[in-house]
Amino acid sequence: MRQLSDTILLNNGVAMPCFGLGTYKAEGNEVENAVTAALELGYRSIDTASLYGNEHEVGRAIRASGRRRDELFVTTKVWNDDQGYDSTLAAFEKSREALGLEVIDLYLIHWPGLNKYKETWRALERLYEEGSVRAIGVSNFQIHHLESLMNDSNIVPAVNQVELHPRLRQRPLHDFCLLNNIQIEAWAPLMKGQLQDNGTLTSIARLHGKSVSQVILRWELQHDIVIIPKSVTPSRIKENSEILDFELSQEEMNAIDTLDTGERIGRHPDELMF
Repeated sequence: MRQLSDTILLNNGVAMPCFGLGTYKAEGNEVENAVTAALELGYRSIDTASLYGNEHEVGRAIRASGRRRDELFVTTKVWNDDQGYDSTLAAFEKSREALGLEVIDLYLIHWPGLNKYKETWRALERLYEEGSVRAIGVSNFQIHHLESLMNDSNIVPAVNQVELHPRLRQRPLHDFCLLNNIQIEAWAPLMKGQLQDNGTLTSIARLHGKSVSQVILRWELQHDIVIIPKSVTPSRIKENSEILDFELSQEEMNAIDTLDTGERIGRHPDELMF
């Protein structure tokens, strides 16, 4: 990765930026200012969701940026309450209207839940075939969810967005996705700041003259994981982006890999039933 706009190719040939801005729990002027700051710094990918309640603001900031539509990559998600075929189609129209975009770059099922995700996926396949979305994928899906979905669908998910950070490497899931050409994307890539005092990370950060957050984000990039660190602070948005001028050694990568304990800060997908 040489610049923030660098991309990876999804399994349908669509180019997705490797780095973007997450907007979870950011609202109003706060999220508009964050998206504006990110786009000015060179971010080209913005991640939102109907749950976040900020699609209108994200859309306004995108339009105000003056960036050409084809320069940007916008992701949103269908929430749990809207799962099902017809309800997903209706939810998508609300998201599209809120964002003010004719076409969404990536549309995800937010959580698998209990038994509606196959109906929801059929709706996503229709949206893809109609050209309303450029790529479709899932979020928080475990291996068994993916296997079940792929056994009963026409399109393999392009992306699986999951909680992933040094304490939760998700290696078996990542390996499964690699094998099936599904791009892994990390939410909470910085574990919400809970790793700032970790000795291994602080030592590596000092060696490179970087922050712990920058080291973590660089580690994820070098594992070919798409990352969307969330911040509403312009200085932090800038700091998160300054990860292109150094590289971790294989020894350092291995040391960070050993921090995996399986610890989550969010719900386990198999426990969130709806």
